[in-house]
Amino acid sequence: MRNRPVEILLVEDSPSDTDLTIEALQAGSIPSNLSHVEDGVEAMEFLGKKKSYAGAPRPDLILLDLNLPRKDGRELLSELKSDPELRTIPVVVLTTSKDDRDISQAYQLQANCYIAKPVDFEQFVGVLRAIEHFWLEVASLPGTI
Repeated sequence: MRNRPVEILLVEDSPSDTDLTIEALQAGSIPSNLSHVEDGVEAMEFLGKKKSYAGAPRPDLILLDLNLPRKDGRELLSELKSDPELRTIPVVVLTTSKDDRDISQAYQLQANCYIAKPVDFEQFVGVLRAIEHFWLEVASLPGTI
C-alpha cells in the first residue's frame, strides 16, 4: 500500500497528447498527481525547483516525449541521468518515433522504458493503462512505499 499519491511529471509539447494522458491517468486506479511541462528547459526548472516551480514535488516517474522545443527529450534524458540527485527517477520515453536510432539512443542515455505512441485513441489509452499498471502497481518506486 502506498503512503501517498504517486507524483508523475509529463514532459510533452502536444496539447492533444497531454489531454489524452491526463484523461487516462485520472480515470486510472492508482492515486497520482500529474504535473506537466512543455519542454526540457521547463522540465529542468521543475526538477530544480527554480522560478515558478519552487514548491514542485519530486516526481516518482517521468513520462518524456523526445521531440520537444528548446531542449529536446534526448538532451533532457542525458542531463537527468548524469545528475546524482535525479538519476534514480524512472523515465518512460513516450514518443511518436519508432526509429531504431532513437530507441537505441534513449536506452544508451539510460531511459527505463521506450514506448512508441499509438495513433489510435483506444490503443493510446491502453498503453497508458499498461504504464500505470507496471510502473505504479508492479514496480517499486523510490520513496513511494
